[in-house]
Amino acid sequence: MKKKILSIATGLLVFLGACDFSDFDDTNVSPTQLPAVSTGALLTFAEQAISYTTFNGPARQTPTEGPSSTAGYANAYFPLYAQYLAEGPYPSAQNYSTRNVSWTEWYRGPLSNLQAIIDYNNEGNPAADLAYGSKNNQIAVARILKAYYFWYLTDIYGDIPYFEALKGFEVKMPKYDKQQDIYNDLFKEMTEAQAMINESEAPVTGDVLLNGDMAAWKRFANTARMFMALRLVDVDKAKATTEFQAAMAAGAITSNAQNIIYEFIGTDPNNWNPWYENYTNDNRNDYALSNTIVNNMQGDPRLQVYGESINGRIIGLEYGTTAARNIPSAYSRLSQTFQGADAVAPIFTYPQVLFARAEMANRGIIAESAATLYEQAITASAEYYEVGAIPHDAYAGNNVQGLEQIITQKWKHQFLNGFESWTDWRRTGYPSFLKPGPGSLEAQGIPLRHSYPANARSINQANYDAVIARQGADTNYTRVWWDVK
Repeated sequence: MKKKILSIATGLLVFLGACDFSDFDDTNVSPTQLPAVSTGALLTFAEQAISYTTFNGPARQTPTEGPSSTAGYANAYFPLYAQYLAEGPYPSAQNYSTRNVSWTEWYRGPLSNLQAIIDYNNEGNPAADLAYGSKNNQIAVARILKAYYFWYLTDIYGDIPYFEALKGFEVKMPKYDKQQDIYNDLFKEMTEAQAMINESEAPVTGDVLLNGDMAAWKRFANTARMFMALRLVDVDKAKATTEFQAAMAAGAITSNAQNIIYEFIGTDPNNWNPWYENYTNDNRNDYALSNTIVNNMQGDPRLQVYGESINGRIIGLEYGTTAARNIPSAYSRLSQTFQGADAVAPIFTYPQVLFARAEMANRGIIAESAATLYEQAITASAEYYEVGAIPHDAYAGNNVQGLEQIITQKWKHQFLNGFESWTDWRRTGYPSFLKPGPGSLEAQGIPLRHSYPANARSINQANYDAVIARQGADTNYTRVWWDVK
């Protein structure tokens, strides 16, 4: 028996010695399992969050699991800050109860996916197959969207983890970078990425925003760059001038036919409009048009597009009170144009670009007629919303009155894009009629930023303490770098 056992053992040693153990690498790997998610799928997921940056709304529900990860993107407080909407039964956010806002889903969701697209292409990962677009085009689109999302986040908080972010275990505790440094790099990313696009090569796939239109991606980057430059006009006019003029020359949106729009899928509960979810599917009726927008748009045909009619009238709900109000049949909710399951979310529109150019002309930064651009923007807005002539005052001239007219008309056009209008108000003070309501929880009024996530200090204490020492107290009223009005 001993001889038999010895013989078996010797045989096994000979067998194992003759084997290359690398042959067993995939023994326990399913042949049907993908080693990595394709870059096309990563791009689709990354784009599905973009509507929340401009079409600010509540979280959606998943059909089977209840609250979804979109809760991390939800930002219905921005249309409240811009006073497009007022709250009915649960008035709190309109009185500035929202202080700490999580950024977790943005970092681990679209930003991580976009970084993966870049890494897979640079590493030659099969998940970045040319079937999903040429290497240049895949990387360029990922860089543009990544810069766009970081731009959105830094404008909310100020200094944020940027250069050391998205590095996984390589950097577990990323430092918070100065907003000025982030902006400088975002300009570089937008500039280089749009130049990297090669329209003669295979377009990206999985692109639910622009359907692989690489020329449109160039316009996206240049338009974003123009809007980024607007933020800098009071803190760094020279940089604002250089970037705005260069972005215009490179080619931004030049007509309503080139508007960048995100389309919801009304037949897919995972991809339908979050406002439809709130009003129709959940029957919550939390929001109505505010009396601020209704009072300031009397006689404007766009108001009929924005709100539902109640016996032929658009009725605004008083903004900023603490009284709970039932909305249905008493106050105008969003119209079907905005709350329909298959509504569209504008990301960038031609009227916005015209208003931006008018502002820069008003400030003497570009050599165009601010008066002409102001009129063209209002006409383009009427075309966008498919309404007749919009009554408005004649342009007052290249002065503060003219600037307020431009920003106020821009506010009227970009309804529900509370983030952009809140940002315009932060940097210019216009529209000047945006004031806190009587129920405001903060004596300082409308917030100027959001505080870092509630767990920011506990998970990254040294870097959190460093940014507070540099930027200022982690409150809603510490100004971000470009807010110097």
